[in-house]
Amino acid sequence: MTTARDLFIITLDPKPEHAVGQGDLSLALAGAELIDLIGAGAVTLDGDRIVPGGADGAPSPDDRLLGEAAAQATRQPPYERIEDWLWRRGRDLSAAYQAVLEEDGELTRKRSGRLPFGPEHVEPADTPGRRRAVERREGQEPVLVALASAVGIDDARSDDEPGFDDEAVTTVVAAVHDAVMELEAVRQRRTIESSAFANLWRGP
Repeated sequence: MTTARDLFIITLDPKPEHAVGQGDLSLALAGAELIDLIGAGAVTLDGDRIVPGGADGAPSPDDRLLGEAAAQATRQPPYERIEDWLWRRGRDLSAAYQAVLEEDGELTRKRSGRLPFGPEHVEPADTPGRRRAVERREGQEPVLVALASAVGIDDARSDDEPGFDDEAVTTVVAAVHDAVMELEAVRQRRTIESSAFANLWRGP
C-alpha cells in the first residue's frame, strides 16, 4: 500500500462527518504520490521544481498508479513546479484510485438503508491494507495526518504534532494545503457569481 491508497481509505473509514470533496481529495492524492516518489528516490525537489531521479530510483512496479505517476514526471528542464503537478496529476485522480481499489478488493460496494434498491456507496473492505491505513492514522503518522487535514479529516489535531524530518515533504504538504485552499476559493467565487446572476434575473 502507498500513502495515496492509505489516504483514500481513511477518507471512508470511519465515515467522516462530512463528505470529502473529490477535487480536494484528488489534489491530496497527487501530493501523497509525490511524497512516496521522493521517498523512493524516483524524484527529488530543487526548490519548488520536481526533478526526476535515475532509473535505480524508480518506484516498485507493484503499484500501478504510483508507477504511472513516476512515468508522468517531466523529464526535461525547466522541470515542473509542485503546484502545476498537483493540478495536472490530480485531475480525476480520486476516481482513478476508487476504480483501482475496487478492482484490487480494497473497497466494496454497499447499498444505503434497508431497501435493496437504495443508493450504492463504497466502503473499505476488511483487508490488511485497510488495517494498515487505520494503524497509520491512529498512530498519528505525520504525513498521513497532514494530508488528511488538508481535506478536512482530523482537522482538530494537536498543535504540538511532530513535524516532518524531510524538508521536501514539508514543501509538498504545504503546496497541497495551498492548492486545496485555492480550489475552495474558486468554489466560493462561483457560488457568489451564480447567486448574483440568479438575483439579476429575479429583479428587485
